Amino acid sequence: MSSAPTTDAVRSILADIADPESGRPLTDLGQVGAITATADCIAVEVGLTSHSAILWKQTRGRIEERLRTAFPAVPTVTVTVTPHERAPTKLGQIGLEAKSVIAVGSGKGGVGKSTIAVSIAIGLARAGSRVGILDADVYGPSVPHLVGLEGRPAIQEGRILPQQLDSGQPVDPLPHGLAVQPMPIMSMGFMVPPGEAVVWRGPMLHGAITQMLRDTLWGPLDYLIIDMPPGTGDIALTLSQVLPLSGAVVVCTPQDVALLDATKAIAMFQKVNIPVLGMVENMSFFICPDTGKRYDIFGTGGAERTAKELEIPFLGEVPIQIPIREHGDAGKTAANYDDAQARPYLETICSRLVGGLAARNASAPPMPSLPTL
Repeated sequence: MSSAPTTDAVRSILADIADPESGRPLTDLGQVGAITATADCIAVEVGLTSHSAILWKQTRGRIEERLRTAFPAVPTVTVTVTPHERAPTKLGQIGLEAKSVIAVGSGKGGVGKSTIAVSIAIGLARAGSRVGILDADVYGPSVPHLVGLEGRPAIQEGRILPQQLDSGQPVDPLPHGLAVQPMPIMSMGFMVPPGEAVVWRGPMLHGAITQMLRDTLWGPLDYLIIDMPPGTGDIALTLSQVLPLSGAVVVCTPQDVALLDATKAIAMFQKVNIPVLGMVENMSFFICPDTGKRYDIFGTGGAERTAKELEIPFLGEVPIQIPIREHGDAGKTAANYDDAQARPYLETICSRLVGGLAARNASAPPMPSLPTL
């Protein structure tokens, strides 16, 4: 490359950078704006969607590095990222408007699956994505308690108005043009009085899940996070039949018995053609707040080893921390992101999850949707 760049030369370099959401070059879908190229300065405007909000900083850094490598003699390189609107397409027969639908499951109960599902949703929302949560654990819905919401949802013209969660503001300011949106949440826990058991057979479960997906006014979403029931029941089969899932995240703890059940859950998702996006190891270890000593109460590294053996991504670990338990019990799971110890673990999981989706899109780009005019 010449040390004095041209606009065309800069644009050709950007053609090698894939949009994280679509997997296509940024130049193909009108996501490259104004370009200034002189011997002293390169300035580029790039549009990214809110679907990849958590990757904006990483993508900007990759573009800047590519330009500095190509034009080492240029002293100043500036990349400005702005929102690029792209409406979600309607999915399946139910017409859900969402770009990615992600199921969070586990092979057994008691591993913190719902906490991880809610934490992923909150992390993506606080990064600037539009996120909803469906609590599909009909027999034991715990999402309402984790987020501190209750009461039957209202009905408007035959549609269900979901509860809305304020997931709080991020510690770091969001890039220009992004904002944290309230999260719509739907759960059987809003429909059934506390303490009342749901005793339904498979067809009734199928109908309830389909109705919550179809009749809830979700609005356009980047992500719908579905908290699955534990085990290998037929909810996964229902979901695979009514809408295309982007994939599943499997939560487990380090001990062998939990890993055996997690392996069964992975096999279940694969059997119904739901890609497994990765594993999360919860309750990985405990660090004593008094001494700082680490205790591997349930063993160590089991989920990461299992993920490697099964050739699926390992998204990260979450330690046993008293604040995480306290926040969940108090209905303030969003406060985990205000905790300096818990936040990095949760953000790593969210970033790796979206990064995995971006890598998959880059290798096999989905059909593009049209930008909003």
